[in-house]
Amino acid sequence: MTDALTLFMGRLKLAGALGLGPPLVVLLMMAMLVLPLPAMLLDLFFTFNIALSLLILLVVIYTLRPLDFAVFPTVLLVATLLRLSLNVASARVVLLEGHNGPDAAGKVIEAFGEFVIGGNYAVGIVVFIILVVINFVVVTKGAGRVSEVSARFTLDAMPGKQMAIDADLNAGLINQDAARARRAEVTAEADFYGSMDGASKFVRGDAVAGILILFINVIGGLIVGMAQHGLPFAEALHNYTLLTIGDGLVAQIPSLLLSVGSAIIVTRVSVSNENIGQQFSKQFFQDPKPLGLSAGVIGLMGMIPGMPNMAFLSLAALLGGAAFAIAKRQQDLARVVAEDAMTPRLAPPEVKELGWDDVQPVDLIGLEVGYRLIPLVDKNQGGQLMAKIKGVRKKLSQDLGFLIPSVHIRDNLDLSPTAYRLTLLGVTVGEAEILPDRLMAINPGRVYGTLRGIEGKDPAFGLEAIWIEPEQRDHAQTLGYTVVDPGTVLATHLSHILQSNAHQLFGHEEAQQLLDGLARTAPKLVEDLTPKTLPLGIIVKVMQGLLQEGVPLRDVRTIAETLAEFGGRSQDPGVLVAVVRAALGRLIVQKISGIEKEIPVVTLDPELEQLLQKILQTAGQDAAGIEPGLAEQMLKALEEKTQKLELEGYPAILLVSSAIRPWLARFVKHAIAGLNVLAYNEIPEDRQVKVVATVGQRG
Repeated sequence: MTDALTLFMGRLKLAGALGLGPPLVVLLMMAMLVLPLPAMLLDLFFTFNIALSLLILLVVIYTLRPLDFAVFPTVLLVATLLRLSLNVASARVVLLEGHNGPDAAGKVIEAFGEFVIGGNYAVGIVVFIILVVINFVVVTKGAGRVSEVSARFTLDAMPGKQMAIDADLNAGLINQDAARARRAEVTAEADFYGSMDGASKFVRGDAVAGILILFINVIGGLIVGMAQHGLPFAEALHNYTLLTIGDGLVAQIPSLLLSVGSAIIVTRVSVSNENIGQQFSKQFFQDPKPLGLSAGVIGLMGMIPGMPNMAFLSLAALLGGAAFAIAKRQQDLARVVAEDAMTPRLAPPEVKELGWDDVQPVDLIGLEVGYRLIPLVDKNQGGQLMAKIKGVRKKLSQDLGFLIPSVHIRDNLDLSPTAYRLTLLGVTVGEAEILPDRLMAINPGRVYGTLRGIEGKDPAFGLEAIWIEPEQRDHAQTLGYTVVDPGTVLATHLSHILQSNAHQLFGHEEAQQLLDGLARTAPKLVEDLTPKTLPLGIIVKVMQGLLQEGVPLRDVRTIAETLAEFGGRSQDPGVLVAVVRAALGRLIVQKISGIEKEIPVVTLDPELEQLLQKILQTAGQDAAGIEPGLAEQMLKALEEKTQKLELEGYPAILLVSSAIRPWLARFVKHAIAGLNVLAYNEIPEDRQVKVVATVGQRG
């Protein structure tokens, strides 16, 4: 027997682990609705139904908090449907076999019809009606009202609870993980009470169905018994009424148990991690006065002549003994507390003095997200943003020639729920909003229709875009839009920011790592470069200058050789950047125009170039002496030439002398996107220059 029970429990656990429990219950209910069941199976299912209802009630009683049994509304629905299916199956058996006697529908129904109500169907009807009234009018109606009020109050209190969580988080009383857990609990609580508000209607409807089924079975049984089987009215009334009452009582007792369980779980007030029994014991027996007064009143009633003296006096003695025991326990506890208060206390530990460990360094790269974007970065919720950011770091590290630092991600409740913020060295360098449940359709410049959605802009490049529903992806791509998911939008923005500000991420540590790597293959070169020729600080400034102008540091050997050769002549970072650019000319030109031998370029009119050289020699590299009108004309002309070259499919290159190249590069960097400024000595010898336009002093 024990082995069989162990095997059965093991198979139940296996079915639960495989998720087969709910489908099996649904199939069972469908079978009971459609297939005629023998009396033996009805006995088994009725017993299982009573055991299930009792189990649910006990789980409710021992549950510490309502949310610990959050599946209760669904369980309530399944148990109610299972009981109604049993009613249908038993009604079929009662009507088909009721003419054979009270045991025709199984032993369980017979036991409830004969033993529980003594075979008297009039008593059975009264008992059944009393159970229905208790269930329907008292328990179910009260539980439904409590569920309705609890659901409304819980929803109304949600904003206040969220604000309290945010206030605790901002005050430092809780951390981000605790705040996230509390917000999830508030949401789960609202969902639970909302579900219970609807689930209570299942129990109420079940009580009404029980009454209707009783009368339908009695009337139907009389018709079947008298018309089809020729039974006398008295015999038919006796047989079918006893069977129906037995069937009704078998169904109403589990229904009453579930109603009580539903009422208990919605009336729970959880202020501590204690079940109902512990709360009852603690709150009823913590004060001896109510027990003492009750014992006195019951004792006085027991001394009245004609009263059941033994019962009243015994109960009074029991209550008085409990009150005395509680009072004595409280006195002992008070004495222990007093003795403990007289015990000398150790001096509290001194508060630790602040130190440098309490000063947290700023994040090199930071990403702050609103709470609705947390699923994008949470792997447990299927977020892919972490993997995309890792891919961005890997790609930029390969392209730029040094390791991009890690991105520190945190949620920020001060941000809009769908907003994010990018920071470098603690300074905000980019902000935008993305919609996590939509896709961004970016207009690349030429599309063949319009889309329904929310208008926006690509945060990386400022292109016009529309946030669309996921099912519109194929249609948007057909119209020529570039469709990307929210994680890709954020990752692309991060990549653009990091690439534009790579020089801010490069410092002494990164420079030393590059030189250490080079020293493994060219130790003499590194030894001659630093500290003999140039200090590390100058090398860092040169490499930062290269990165600022979009020149990668992949060819660190050429950079080191050039600095070692020219570092003895000058330690001006600007001069050294110029000579390194000339040495890296092949890399720079190939990055811009590929492997084409002929390079189309725009040049300046010789007179304009000489004028700029004179102004820069006089005013320095800030070119403060250039007239605003001349600067505006130059920008306008260069912008026109750039647009023309891009429309023809060529990269826009402005070729000037090395003396004015640094200033011109800074001058057009933010004003004309896509224009590359090169010096004559940066063009490799194996490339041919084709002048396609000249910008003169008058444009």
